[in-house]
Amino acid sequence: MFWLQRRRLQAFLKNSLWVVPVLCMLAALIAAPLTRTWNSQLEVRLLHFGLQGARAIVGVIAAAMLSFVVFFFSVLLVTVQIASGNLSPRVIARPFQSGVLKACLGLFVFTFMYGTAVLGRLEDRVLEIPVFLTVILSIVSIATFLFVVEFVGKQLRPATVVAKVAREGLKVIRAVYPLPWSGASSSPNHALPKGSFRRAIPHTGAPGVVVAFHLDRLFALAVKHDCVIELVPQVGDFVPTGAPLFRIHSGGERLRSNELRNAILLGRERTLEQDPAFAFRIIIDIGEKALSAAINDPTTGVIAIDQIQCLLQEVGQRDLSTGEVIDAGGRLRLVYRTPNWEDFVSLAVSEIRQYGGCSVQVVRRLSSMLVSLIAVLPAPRVPALQEQLDLLRAGIEKSFYDPRDRIQAAVADSQGLGAVLPGAVS
Repeated sequence: MFWLQRRRLQAFLKNSLWVVPVLCMLAALIAAPLTRTWNSQLEVRLLHFGLQGARAIVGVIAAAMLSFVVFFFSVLLVTVQIASGNLSPRVIARPFQSGVLKACLGLFVFTFMYGTAVLGRLEDRVLEIPVFLTVILSIVSIATFLFVVEFVGKQLRPATVVAKVAREGLKVIRAVYPLPWSGASSSPNHALPKGSFRRAIPHTGAPGVVVAFHLDRLFALAVKHDCVIELVPQVGDFVPTGAPLFRIHSGGERLRSNELRNAILLGRERTLEQDPAFAFRIIIDIGEKALSAAINDPTTGVIAIDQIQCLLQEVGQRDLSTGEVIDAGGRLRLVYRTPNWEDFVSLAVSEIRQYGGCSVQVVRRLSSMLVSLIAVLPAPRVPALQEQLDLLRAGIEKSFYDPRDRIQAAVADSQGLGAVLPGAVS
């Protein structure tokens, strides 16, 4: 129960833009009387403003901060429009999650509220410390304002977006698959007993996407009630109301439905929390958008392939979970679905290969990626990669009618056009 509440709170705080500004607003209302108290106790002279001058400067600063807040939201709206139009709708949520943008907005709101509170108390004498702090905050806010303009411009670059998604994806891959490749088989070793099915636990809430589940909690429940728990949807799956969430096998008569439902988190859309495949999905969507006829930007497609190679190599070097958890006695307790190596390879390559099949730059970069991965990954990982390489070469034969174009397209090139791999030809 507490796990689910904590995860929901974390997701709310991460995706809400208004929480930090509201907290900064409250902090400003608390800071204003405190600094007035210090001013009355210290009686210092800092800026030597007269009363009219102090009121004028604080009033101008408060108005400017309000303008900064309005401009910030204008920049944010433009960011969302550009990101969704030129990159992918999957990155719309990212600006709202940026800690940098939240901190900048919080500074503007804090300065505005603090300046307004100080202005309201400039009646018969100058409050030296509050006025001085207001001026300092305004200087910091102007510098921050210039930083925000530069920051947003840099963050909208396709290379920056896909690189950040890839870094997050690598962290998720290492968290979900912590063990390096051991050579052991990743095929399931334990099958659900025939005729063991007892009952199904349906989803009773609003429809949503499986964001995460509490593996340790589900395992503990299975051991406690001496049963096998099967998690039906995979992380990233959409679950409509009434669809089965869990199946109980071999016992579990006293296991309550709410105990299981409180161990799974559903949201409105997929996240990277426990879903490494979603990192591939975001980068692939950006690459596909770039390769569409409306945009026709194969270089961005190549940039996407660069990061896909990093992710696919990381997955290939790790032991992928079989989706089965056994207890100390070797009994199967928990079953859940998880993508295998072939799923990752198909996701990473198939759509880019189809959308970019007519681009010399893209097919050369894809060929380079597959050849490089075949060279560095363990032998059991090679067949899936080789199948995609064979499909790529077959597509080249169909897409390029001139033999000279086919020869050029069949070369493996790590830059698409410009860095041919030695000996890497079809």
